[in-house]
Amino acid sequence: MRAIEAVINKRRGEVDRYAEIPKTNFRGIELRDFPAEIARLALVIAEFQCDVLYRGHKLALAEFLPLDKQNWITCGNALRLDWLGICPPTGTGVKLQADDLFSTPLDQAEIDFENEGGETYVCGNPPYLGSKWQSEDHKSDLQAIFESRTGSWKSLDYVAGWFMKAADYGTHTNAAAAFVSTNSICQGQQVPVLWPLIFETGHEIAFAHTSFKWTNLASHNAGVIVIIVGIATDAGKVRRLYSSSDNGEAISKQCDNINAYLVPGKKVHIEQLRNPLSDVSQMLFGNMPRDGGHFIISGDERAAVLGTYPELSRFIRPYLGSEQMIQGKPRWCVWIEDEDAHFAEQHPFLSHVIARVREFRLKSSAPSTRAFANKAHRFVQIAGTAQRHSLAVAKVSSERRLYLPVDLLNNDAIISDLLFALYDAPLWNLSIIASRLHLVWIATVCGKLKTDFRYSNTLGWNTFPIPRLIEKNRTDLMRCAEEILLAREAHFPATIAELYDPEHMPDNLLHAHDHNDEVLERIYIGRRFKNNTERLEVLFALYDRQQRKR
Repeated sequence: MRAIEAVINKRRGEVDRYAEIPKTNFRGIELRDFPAEIARLALVIAEFQCDVLYRGHKLALAEFLPLDKQNWITCGNALRLDWLGICPPTGTGVKLQADDLFSTPLDQAEIDFENEGGETYVCGNPPYLGSKWQSEDHKSDLQAIFESRTGSWKSLDYVAGWFMKAADYGTHTNAAAAFVSTNSICQGQQVPVLWPLIFETGHEIAFAHTSFKWTNLASHNAGVIVIIVGIATDAGKVRRLYSSSDNGEAISKQCDNINAYLVPGKKVHIEQLRNPLSDVSQMLFGNMPRDGGHFIISGDERAAVLGTYPELSRFIRPYLGSEQMIQGKPRWCVWIEDEDAHFAEQHPFLSHVIARVREFRLKSSAPSTRAFANKAHRFVQIAGTAQRHSLAVAKVSSERRLYLPVDLLNNDAIISDLLFALYDAPLWNLSIIASRLHLVWIATVCGKLKTDFRYSNTLGWNTFPIPRLIEKNRTDLMRCAEEILLAREAHFPATIAELYDPEHMPDNLLHAHDHNDEVLERIYIGRRFKNNTERLEVLFALYDRQQRKR
């Protein structure tokens, strides 16, 4: 700002002119005393340095001492203080001394000069605290802001409080605000909680930068993934969205609107759907035993049981959760169909298992579990089993992987409630799940658990928009899925965890996935996408069209 002012003064022939940008134009809130004092001193030093640069050392030094004690850096909790009191609305004509800032109510303050209607810009880098890591004090701060607005405020990140305070402040003054923020407020189920409240104040997203790694010079630098979001009541007809291409090049895109997911396009909040939006197979929950662990057996236990009772081979089946599927750790379960219940009750081993399950369920505090004590031969919740094969998807998986973990399982596999399953689905469904396009969608609309991808069948799979596929498309995608599985098989017995380590992913598997991505993306737009922003822009536009046709 001083550099721009210096150019203007030079053109006017007034190079020695005193700056009309006083440091009292910069106001701030800092929670702790020492950083607040540092900020005050930094403003004084910055003003002196600018004076030296633009007015000369002699004039700068003459006006530097004695130090001006007036400052507008307030020590306090930004989520508890009244921002209108710290930075009054422009054009009100209110003038307050710093010492009187909180001792004089705004409506009783002395009005002795006219502010000619300037603009206020609010910016900050609030603390990064997800809902799971907030203390009681943090929860109390958010409660004070959101409790009267929504019953879902407890799921919000701590930075959401700053956005809401800024939106409230902007309804009283000509202000724009921007914050470096955790990217999770623009992902998953936080979006329909937070952003409708902000949009209701008349604010829209004026500009944004999509996810990137935030680093600084601080010790123990966490290198967290963040976004930058700017909001304003007058966002302008053209908004700008900043991102990076797949090869790391900076991209700046002009658009008419930026939605709450930081995607060019209409305002939309992705809601859960009971059935798929597109023509894909139904994805179901895995099966839940509620057995106290008595149905579950290890590989050694299985070998011992079958050594004594070889006739039980059909009753002991592979039992997979996310850990078994991704890390290849074998586990088994006792699986008894209703038609085999009488046989099981008479068998020495199976009857013993059933008795322990029945005892566990009878002691349960959950009425629904106790009700199944009379069916102790079976799992409580059975979503399904396969006749031919199953496609299994992990509910939670590492964000380090380039693709979501999905696998093809034999028909004897029992899928636990830590996986989602597509039973007897055409193989091309695996091609969709294993694509980069689908991972980007899941990361955006489902959000994350800590830093891991959190999958959802109703929010992620059922909402995923796919163009109408012709038979050739399905055939091409099926072949891509086969290529991925064959590439994995070439490295047997390597696990999914080993194969999809981003630093050691085999070349043939990378090539198979890249080919799969190319085939799928060409179905959407006839070419490869430039970056994730373009992927999401196309997906959201297609989602909107398909929803309106329902």
